Amino acid sequence: MSTHSHDIEEGLSFQPRFDGAGLVTCVTTDAATGDVLMVAHMNDEALRKTIATGEAWYFSRSRNALWRKGETSGQTQRVVEMRTDCDQDAVWIRVEQIGAACHTGRRSCFYRKVEADGGDAKLVFVEAVRLFDPDAVYKK
Repeated sequence: MSTHSHDIEEGLSFQPRFDGAGLVTCVTTDAATGDVLMVAHMNDEALRKTIATGEAWYFSRSRNALWRKGETSGQTQRVVEMRTDCDQDAVWIRVEQIGAACHTGRRSCFYRKVEADGGDAKLVFVEAVRLFDPDAVYKK
């Protein structure tokens, strides 16, 4: 193991490794239940703001913009704990979720399961209840 990888994997210096687009993957879970709420991306600014404010900030690839979770919807995330993986190219935040995590109005972005259907696959709703109406909140 090189000195650099040893520092990354065993050291105590936070050295996030951003991909070619300047992003790290962020897995967000509910601190109380452990449920996965969402997977998103953070750039350096989102990561710094999350650490500094204790609120979840992300980078939207589709909008090419920084955003604070809940700035439009009011469905905020207070960070309880942040961890990084062994090679520091992903982060995991445990949050106190206020309201819904998903822009569809559902508690989690993972509201459908994949089931085998013959030789194919199909989606089945498992947590389909909406906590808010996205059309009303986002005024589409």
